[in-house]
Amino acid sequence: MNPEPNLVDAVIDAVSAVFMVVGALMSLAAAIGLLRFPDLMSRMHAATKPQVLGLFLLLASVGLQLRTWWVWPVLLVAWIFQLLTVPVSAHMVGRAGYRTKHLHKELLSKDELEAVVQKAAKAARESEADDGGNRTA
Repeated sequence: MNPEPNLVDAVIDAVSAVFMVVGALMSLAAAIGLLRFPDLMSRMHAATKPQVLGLFLLLASVGLQLRTWWVWPVLLVAWIFQLLTVPVSAHMVGRAGYRTKHLHKELLSKDELEAVVQKAAKAARESEADDGGNRTA
């Protein structure tokens, strides 16, 4: 008993539609979070977490709709590229925002980076003081 091709197509279309709607809603949630959250750290979180999953669902929907095997490796590479670059870029934006004081410290539950920044600033001041006497004009 083979299932009818129309039934298989209908199931694939239904799964693809669900993936597309959920992926679009995840991306919409990320966009709303970017607009509504109060500071850089929470906006950065909203931009990265739901966006990667939303993109995965949208790419899976495209793969199901095209119904060809050769598109899946291309979609997988696109998703892996996003999966690797989004956290790195968010990390760099977060560190730059922290160092330039573009955050609300009262919203942080724990500040693990403060000691590192203070130590680096102290080392820079000491290095500058040591080099100050040895410079020639």
